[in-house]
Amino acid sequence: MENLVKIGLALALGGVLGLEREFHGRAAGLRTHIMVCLGATLITIASLDLYRYHQNLTSQAVLRIDLGRLVAGIVTGIGFLGAGVIFRSGNVVRGLTTAACVWFTAGVGIAIGIGSYLLAVEAAVLALVVLFLLRKFEDVIRQDRYAALRVTAERRESLLDEVKE
Repeated sequence: MENLVKIGLALALGGVLGLEREFHGRAAGLRTHIMVCLGATLITIASLDLYRYHQNLTSQAVLRIDLGRLVAGIVTGIGFLGAGVIFRSGNVVRGLTTAACVWFTAGVGIAIGIGSYLLAVEAAVLALVVLFLLRKFEDVIRQDRYAALRVTAERRESLLDEVKE
C-alpha cells in the first residue's frame, strides 16, 4: 500500500511540474516529467527493496549493495535526458530551465521513493514558485545584450588601414 502512495504522489508532483513546462510550450512537458518522477521513484523503491531483501548478508558476502550508487545512476541518466532538451542556435541557448526541471523532478522522485513525502512536496512547491513567479521578476531585471557582427568586404590592400581608422 505504501508503494502505491509513493507512485501516486510521484504522478501528482511530476504532473504539476510538467504542467508548468507544458504551459510554456517546452519539449519536455507533462508526460516527460511524470515519467521521470515515476521512474526515479520506482528505481528508488526497487533499490530499497533490494537492500531489505539482502540486508542480512554478512560482511563476507560477495554481494554489496550501495544505495548511493543507485541514486547516482538516476541522477546521471537524467543528466543525459536533460542534455537532450538544451538547444543552441547561434548565440541563443534554450532549454536550460527545462533541463534543470527534469533533473529536479528526478530528485523529487527519489525523495518520494525513500519516503520523504514532506520534503518532496515542499521542494515541488518551491520549484513552482521559482518557475512561475521568478519568470515575472526576470522581465524587470536589466540584462546586457550581446550581438554578433559580421563584416564582409572586398579584398583590397588598403582595407586593413581603413578598418583601423
